[in-house]
This record gives sequence, C-alpha cells and structure tokens, in this order.
Amino acid sequence: MAASSNSSLSGSSISSDAEEYQPPIWKSYLYQLQQEAPRPRRTVSTREVENRPKHYGREFHGMISREQADELLCSVECAYLIRESQRQSGCYTLALRFGHQTLNYRLFYDGKHFVGEKRFESIHDLVTDGLITLYIETKAAEYIAKMTTNPIYEQVGYASLLKEKVTRRLSRTKHESKKAHVAREGNTSVEKITSLVRRAALSQNDNHCNYEKTHNFKVHTFRGPHWCEYCANFMWGLIAQGVRCSDCGLNVHKQCSKYVPSDCQPDLKRIKKVYSCDLTTLVKAHNTPRPMVVDMCIREIEGRGLKSEGLYRVSGFTEHIEDVKMAFDRDGDKADISSTAYPDINIIAGALKLYFRDLPIPVITYDSYSKFIDAAKISNPDERLEAVHEALMLLPPAHYESLRFLMIHLKKVTQNEKDNLMCAENLGIVFGPTLMRPPEENAMTSLNDMRHQKLIVHLLIQNEDVLF
Repeated sequence: MAASSNSSLSGSSISSDAEEYQPPIWKSYLYQLQQEAPRPRRTVSTREVENRPKHYGREFHGMISREQADELLCSVECAYLIRESQRQSGCYTLALRFGHQTLNYRLFYDGKHFVGEKRFESIHDLVTDGLITLYIETKAAEYIAKMTTNPIYEQVGYASLLKEKVTRRLSRTKHESKKAHVAREGNTSVEKITSLVRRAALSQNDNHCNYEKTHNFKVHTFRGPHWCEYCANFMWGLIAQGVRCSDCGLNVHKQCSKYVPSDCQPDLKRIKKVYSCDLTTLVKAHNTPRPMVVDMCIREIEGRGLKSEGLYRVSGFTEHIEDVKMAFDRDGDKADISSTAYPDINIIAGALKLYFRDLPIPVITYDSYSKFIDAAKISNPDERLEAVHEALMLLPPAHYESLRFLMIHLKKVTQNEKDNLMCAENLGIVFGPTLMRPPEENAMTSLNDMRHQKLIVHLLIQNEDVLF
C-alpha cells in the first residue's frame, strides 16, 4: 500500500479540523510488516486431557515438560500450545515456536487471557498479536529505535493546528484586554484603582492561554489501521496499539508519548464534567484564567453574602449543594446560582468548597504538599513566610492563580468579620483540609497535619498582598 493512500485510514483526530492543511504522509513500512506477519498455528493434543481448564481448548496438552513441548512444536514455525507446569500445579505456560526456537511465556487468565499488559478474549488473538509484535520487532528493530528521531509532530498535523488555535486565542484575548484597558483608563478620574483591583485586573491578561499542560495519555485500542501523530508510523497490533490523550484526542505510540511536548489543548467535547476534572485541564478547555466555578461562586458570595454569619462554616443543605454541582457539570458557565435559584448563600459557599474537595489534584498539589507543611513548622515568622513563598512557586500556574484569587476573596471575608464572625484562623480551619491533602491516604498523617494546614491557609489569607 502506498504511503500517500494511508492518510485516509489513519483515523487521525486532526483530519476533520484541518481542511487548509495537507494531510501528513503516513509511513507505511510497519503497516506492510503487520500485513506480512505470520499467522498462528494451533497444535492440538491428540489425547483427551483430564482436568483441562474450561477457558482453554484442545491446544492444552496437560502437564508436559518444556522439552516435550519443544519436540511437539519444532517442525512447524508459529505453532503454539499450552502446558501446565510440572513444578507448580495450576500454573500454565504458552509455548510458541518463532525464529526456529520455542519461546515460553507464563500465561494468566482473569476472565481474559494475558502474558503482559494486553488482555485478550481468546488465546488465538493473544498469539496473533504476539506474532505481529515479534515479527515487526525482529524485522524492524533498528527502524523502531530511530522512528522518534525525525517526528512530523512539529511540522504538520496536531502541532500546526495547535499553534494556529493558540494564535487566534491570543489575538482575540489581547483585543478584548485592550478594550477593557481603554475602558478602565476612561474611568480613572471617577474611581481610584486600588492595588487589589489592579492585581485582579492582571489576572485578565492573556497568560492563561499559555498554561502548560501535559497530555493525559491512556492506553487505547484503535479500530482499523491507525498512525502515530508524533512519528507518522503505523501503530501495530490487534489491541492497545498506542495511547490517546483523553483531553485533546492526540494518538501516539506509547514510546512516542515520552517525547510529546507539554502542549495539550483540551477539547471541550472531551471534558464531560466540571467537578472532579483536573484544574488545568478545565481552565485550558474553557480558555479562562481560573475555573468558572471559582469565579462564579465568589462573585455570587461577594455580591450578597460577605456579611452572612458563619460564612463557609455553616453548611448548606447537601442535596441543594449537589444540585449546584450538577448544574455546573451540565451547563458550565450558564449554570444559574442566583439568589432566585438558591436564596441561601451557604449553598453557594458549600458548592465552592465541594469543588476544591473534589479536585483529583488539590489546589496545593501533592508535589508541593511537604514543602508547605515544612514551612508551617518553622518558628521564625519571617523565615516561615519566605518558605511559604518558595512553596507557592512550585505550584502549576493555574493552581497558583486559583489560590491567589481565592485568598483575595477570603481576605475580603475577614474584612467583614464584625458581621460574619469569620477571621483568618476560622477560615484556615475550614479551608486547610479542603485545599491541601497529603499524597498518601493516611488517617494519622492527616490528623497530625491538620494544624499545619490550618496555619498555612491562615498565613496565605493574612499575607496575600505580600505572598502573591
């Protein structure tokens, strides 16, 4: 098959979006090798074997030695059989003839058959896939070792589309920012812009378009021939031929995934929910500096709830908080969280806390957790604050920005302490375990760290103008 005709078979996630692009020239060498790969030949037992496991057929030969298996297979290339171990009853081996030698693999079954990561419905499929891999890796070992050295990724396809998309976003955002800046300049004679407002305005720049995000690759089974969008080579095998980014749809070999840059641009069509979604993934998908949940809930709370007694400490009705969660998951930034829909502001406050609790990676990430805890243990106030600042620098940009915005808000809450009775220490108790969780689920560790978590949030609120 000619390489130029393979593009129609690729199933590439970029093909529907790239009418102005020439499709990549897929490299067909590995595809041709798969077509040439030998087919398995089942070696059937000539005798009736007692106690044959029900998930094996007549390729099962019972308890025979490795030498006996080799003798049965030696005359037929790609022949296979299954035998039970003579040393360990109940353990099974797949014996396969390839390259004029008998290869032995420990065989497992848990509803599907496997010898490694891949799981198959039948032994025949397992052996077919194994022969494809053995054949390709034997014939093209040197080619495979070099296939990542001249990738198409930067020249065509996904990366080109990505650059175009980001450029369009940047130009649009800059245009909107310029209009907003002109509007703000026109109002300076009427309204003095405080440092707090200025800091909030900085978050509206176009930097959020540049949040770095790694791809969320998961092993994937492709139906029909598929080519790698990094190296342009065929992804061989019957199942689990490669990996797909569940956030943007990029398809690559597992080995190629190690070389793909951290430039994932999540596709809204692939983001199924708002809650429990990775924070950076969500903001990049929606092209916002922070999760819309954070912005909308804080805007609603500051509009009508800053003086509410026990704000964030008093719980709203759980079923109503779940309703808000479902509204965000279903409607995104169109969710109605107004006073008409939810008169009790504690429901909105509860929904915001739930969002942070549900994050798969907390705002204060697992990687930075120990740095924050160590900082909290420092007795000298100035050194402690410096250590907290250093720990903040370890946060991914989207996490840092979300935390910054939340602390500005919580500082406003404390400024209304006379009415809401919520000081920085009280908010630290509420938000400590919500914003930071130890990497390992350990009840004793969580208990011991609670006072340090509380202190960190307390310090972040009190010193938000210095730390951020």
